[in-house]
Amino acid sequence: MRKFIAVLPDLDALIDSDPLLTEYAFLLRNIRADGRYLLTEQAEEAVAKLNISGGAAWSDLQSYLTSTVQAEYKGEQLGLSAVRNLAYDPDPAVRKDAYEAEVKCYEKVRDGICFAINSIKRQAITETRLRGHESPLSRTLYEARMKRETLDALIAAIEESLPKFREYLRAKGRALGHENGLPWYDLFAPMGRSDRKYTVEQARDELLSLFGTFDAGMRDVIARAFDEQWIDFYPRDGKTGGAFCNGIHPIGQFRILTNFDGSFSSVSTLAHELGHGFHDQCILSHRILNSSYCMPLAETASIFNEQVLATAALKRADGPQERLALLEGSIQEACQVICDIYSRFRFESALFDRRENEFMFPDTLCRMMLEAQAAAYGDGLDPQIRHPYMWACKSHYYSADLNFYNFPYAFGCLFARGLYEKYAAEGSSFVPKYKELLRAATVNTVEDTAAMVGVNVTDIEFWRSGLRSIADEIDEYVALLG
Repeated sequence: MRKFIAVLPDLDALIDSDPLLTEYAFLLRNIRADGRYLLTEQAEEAVAKLNISGGAAWSDLQSYLTSTVQAEYKGEQLGLSAVRNLAYDPDPAVRKDAYEAEVKCYEKVRDGICFAINSIKRQAITETRLRGHESPLSRTLYEARMKRETLDALIAAIEESLPKFREYLRAKGRALGHENGLPWYDLFAPMGRSDRKYTVEQARDELLSLFGTFDAGMRDVIARAFDEQWIDFYPRDGKTGGAFCNGIHPIGQFRILTNFDGSFSSVSTLAHELGHGFHDQCILSHRILNSSYCMPLAETASIFNEQVLATAALKRADGPQERLALLEGSIQEACQVICDIYSRFRFESALFDRRENEFMFPDTLCRMMLEAQAAAYGDGLDPQIRHPYMWACKSHYYSADLNFYNFPYAFGCLFARGLYEKYAAEGSSFVPKYKELLRAATVNTVEDTAAMVGVNVTDIEFWRSGLRSIADEIDEYVALLG
């Protein structure tokens, strides 16, 4: 069907002649553009079948090895996810011991994962060339409907901001007794103190009150999600960790999975997932083939919601310790999607450059990862205590047809923060434009979507606006630490 559409000589005239086809103009014109990257039917079938025992199999291997390997922690056998979760423990000895157990654990599986990442990246290079893309990065940008100029402006702004994040890391390190930068095992150490706890009912009331002042439609969506039991709240045996939201377009609903524990972080997670749900509701007026948005825009509504909640929480914080705890949560997350994502972007770029002519064994991959972390974190982290095996544990590297699954996180964080800055300046008049932006995200390029609210994402100044809000938080955080 795509091949048939791609070669229609009068596609534009057909689109203009029929109201239904006009609704699908963006989709149809993209199918036409995509046509130049399609292979013959026989070749497409061969690529799909070979991927089952190629890239997809290597991806399964990485998932299998990291999910079944056991770390030796204080005489116990713990899975990787369990030992990694100890990075958030309030006890510094627990965090350090868990980090050491985690790093040592990768030595058991690193050879298999090394072959997986090399094979997947070699397949990605080969398929990219077969299809006629210049590189895996150019293919990712094309499929994200995003210009290289936008990525360049984003990366340039991030590089400018790195010294401010290093200031945060050094200040946190000093507060925890480290004079040579923050060791990796204390990246997620809690700071400050908040005794505030929430029941699900209190979280519901908080979110309804807060977002009701933002938009009545959003309040109604949140109320319906709670009242009609669209949310699976609590952890239980056999339930996966984390949280996600899944839209169900044909019935106009969504479902949320979360693991609510009563903390402010859990309320923030609810706000985040309800942002995804609100975005899903904004696109219900589209036909179903127009209901998918590209990766860079996928986190817009969710992170915007987080920012609304975080701002309100800071305004009502009860004393400097709670304020410090709230700032730590916000800055820590921003540091992950700016510094760590930047390191991952640099690592994957170097990985593709070298994989062209070289197989990289585990020691080489570890050196490359440490070099990428040094470029991102600088003197903010202790150079002797970083994480050489981030290439092994992050599943984002292990897909042959989804590469550079990193910069969209930084885009989402800073795009949403930039939009929040516009909301803070414009007030309620911004809300209708924001809702229309969410609706348009499925039928426009990244740049055209942003332009709907007067944003030029190819201009570095926009990205600086989102980073300035983080810099202000860091300044206050450092002052609170004294």
